[in-house]
Amino acid sequence: MPRLRHLLTLTLGAALLHLPSLQAEELPDAIKKIEAKGAKIVGQFDAPDGLRGYAAQYQNRGMALYLTPDGKHVLLGNLYDAEGNDLSSAPLQKLVYAPMAKEVWGKMEASNWIADGKKDAPRVIYLFSDPNCPYCNMFWEQARPWVKAGKVQLRHIMVGIIREDSPGKSAALLAAKDPQKALQDHEAAGKGSSLKALKEVPPAIQAKLAANMQLMEELELSATPAIFYMDDKGELQQQQGAPSPDKLAKILGPK
Repeated sequence: MPRLRHLLTLTLGAALLHLPSLQAEELPDAIKKIEAKGAKIVGQFDAPDGLRGYAAQYQNRGMALYLTPDGKHVLLGNLYDAEGNDLSSAPLQKLVYAPMAKEVWGKMEASNWIADGKKDAPRVIYLFSDPNCPYCNMFWEQARPWVKAGKVQLRHIMVGIIREDSPGKSAALLAAKDPQKALQDHEAAGKGSSLKALKEVPPAIQAKLAANMQLMEELELSATPAIFYMDDKGELQQQQGAPSPDKLAKILGPK
């Protein structure tokens, strides 16, 4: 399963589980061997029948490790009880995936985005957006009722991947005297937009655009719009492409 999949359904607001955290105690030798292979041991949790559970992160993926009572063997994978309940998912959610999701949200918050909507809107949605992307424009149109009502603020993380002049157009928006108005004018005009790509991009703007592109690559995204939002349960979700009408309410909330 692609790494990004594990970042898209992660609970940020779920109640904390009463699981013992991994302190500065010495790790068992068998667990150290797994750590030496590149896994990051992030926590310890209770497990049945004398097993000791360890939550690990490897290449942005969570792994449940179970140390056998003799301390000499390690089992890797999900553990299920007699009723078929997954005993590994909750610890991994709390110890691995929730912190990862929080980090992803923080990186988007710190990225170079252009706001679309009121500052105090109760719902914030991030999207990686290309000025030449018709589906980005479609989502912009879809979101108008929520944005105009002050219920949603879209934060466009500008990138340039679709056409040769996409980076220059994103740079033009980021460099505009009023980026929010420039974006509004561009999206409202649709195919008739008069936005021109910058021929010479100032270093500061180029750095912002490069940082956005790097974040997009880190998240293993390959197309726009890539939409990130918190659902009503406080879970980080992602939508690739303009959403279907039935998904709009999940992303944007009630009208």
